Amino acid sequence: MRLENGDDRSTCHSIENSDGGADVSPENFSPAIDATEGLLVPPLNFSMVDYGVFRSGFPDIANFSFLQTLGLRSIIYLCPEPYPEANVEFLNANGIRPFQFAIEGSKEPPLVNIPEETIREALRVVLDEKNRPLLIHCKRGKHRTGCLVGCLRKLQNWCLTSIFDEYQRYAAEKARVSDLRFMELFDISGFKQPPTFCSHTKN
Repeated sequence: MRLENGDDRSTCHSIENSDGGADVSPENFSPAIDATEGLLVPPLNFSMVDYGVFRSGFPDIANFSFLQTLGLRSIIYLCPEPYPEANVEFLNANGIRPFQFAIEGSKEPPLVNIPEETIREALRVVLDEKNRPLLIHCKRGKHRTGCLVGCLRKLQNWCLTSIFDEYQRYAAEKARVSDLRFMELFDISGFKQPPTFCSHTKN
């Protein structure tokens, strides 16, 4: 559902920083900070996935100035709840197109099954060059976001060990076996292998 208003990649990768999240590589992405405007605050669990693709938890008003530095064209929102009015106004003011894929969250077993077709639709949005730069987020940037990024990594020929390692850096002690199983079994045969993403500037 959409809101309308190094080495060979087949080798294992280790991506981490001192905060326990993924590094902002490639090229150790770092947005400029304007001292006259104060410190820019990224959303929870923010990181760069690849050129023009970012991930995070739910952004709030305190994060809007930071998000403006990314030149986003799109946001992929993986929760069923409506976007807060302040977020909708921010997207409209900055010409950012929202895509909503309503994946239910679950804290306790039995876990809600991850809808494969919904993840496939979201992945098509990620792979569409005209939608980048884009931000992928759910509530905390752990499970739903982690599954979508993990499926992207399969397309990039990452080995499962590296995919699971990246997922667990965000999920930590809340990592879910069901998520790992979903990523392991996700069928990428219907997708073309993407080239390395290039950085984009919004016109």
